[in-house]
Amino acid sequence: MNGPTTTRRTAVLAGAAGLAAVGLAGCGTEDGGSGDGGGEELAPTSDIPVGGGKILSDHQLVVTQPAEGEFVAFSAICTHQGCAVSQVDEDGILCTCHGSRFALEDGAVLEGPATEPLPEEPITVEGESILRG
Repeated sequence: MNGPTTTRRTAVLAGAAGLAAVGLAGCGTEDGGSGDGGGEELAPTSDIPVGGGKILSDHQLVVTQPAEGEFVAFSAICTHQGCAVSQVDEDGILCTCHGSRFALEDGAVLEGPATEPLPEEPITVEGESILRG
């Protein structure tokens, strides 16, 4: 038998490479694309008032427009005890469960009891549409 021999080291390396490939396959996008394109449409830009915002309950997001043409999205879940925020106006994003208020521009805590800002969520604007991602 002069054919190729498989060492234990080769078998272990091949198995590790296979596991890595399976793990990376789970990181791809559903459509096979790169994931860089726009995502799900969240709202038309005209729905988001300048100096205010809108809660998108179906997406658990708050989208704000602190200045004309500047759109920012945050988690709609309060960082204090996990209640959904319930109001957005020129004074900020309000969670009425315990009175926490967050800034329109960056989600920073303006009034407690929350001590952590709302996490920013990625969005893009394409034409007149706000998209996830």
